[in-house]
Amino acid sequence: MKRLIFILIILVIAIPVAYFISTQPKGAGLPYINPTDVQPEMVDSSVQHIGSNHRIGDFNLVDENNKPITDAVLDGKVTVAEYFFTTCGSICPIMNKQMQRIQAAYKGNSGVAILSFTVDPAHDQPEQLKQYAQDHGYSPGQWHFITGNKKELYALARTSFFVLKPAEAENLGDAGNDFIHTNNFVLVDQDRHIRGYYDGTDPQAVGQLIIDIDKLLKAEQ
Repeated sequence: MKRLIFILIILVIAIPVAYFISTQPKGAGLPYINPTDVQPEMVDSSVQHIGSNHRIGDFNLVDENNKPITDAVLDGKVTVAEYFFTTCGSICPIMNKQMQRIQAAYKGNSGVAILSFTVDPAHDQPEQLKQYAQDHGYSPGQWHFITGNKKELYALARTSFFVLKPAEAENLGDAGNDFIHTNNFVLVDQDRHIRGYYDGTDPQAVGQLIIDIDKLLKAEQ
């Protein structure tokens, strides 16, 4: 009888624990970052209230080959995204040297994508992006350089990736003189959730990013 009672107690404890573990989201070792987790100044007012299940939204832009590229490029992949511009002579060369590290770590891995969005689409036309991509040894089909409509590019940064520095929020306006460009790399999981921000100028931070990419890839196995 005592043995039966002991078994029942174990089952009462084990079943809820097993259910809890089975229902946890994949890659639960990393946080899920939502608009309410980010400084309000970095988030468009239309999404500031969202506290769960934020996903990168739709987009329809153009890549370095002057081909359409949409948000479908994110589906089922671990993605690293950045905002940059080709004529940047300060932090962009440092950031994209670090992005080359990420590409080297996952070159040929169809489960990892890199997206580099320009903040200067007037200058960064596809041919300019293509030359820049080639100069940085990009892997076509894995590292995408993206341009298109400025309004859409900037809206995506404010409503999906949240890469606008708080100090730059003062420059926002209809005049179009706002400027989105930070040193952050954004880690997005296979379901379009933001899982982390990393300083793209810091080799140690990028090293951690690579570790976290591995975590997300293993969580899918």
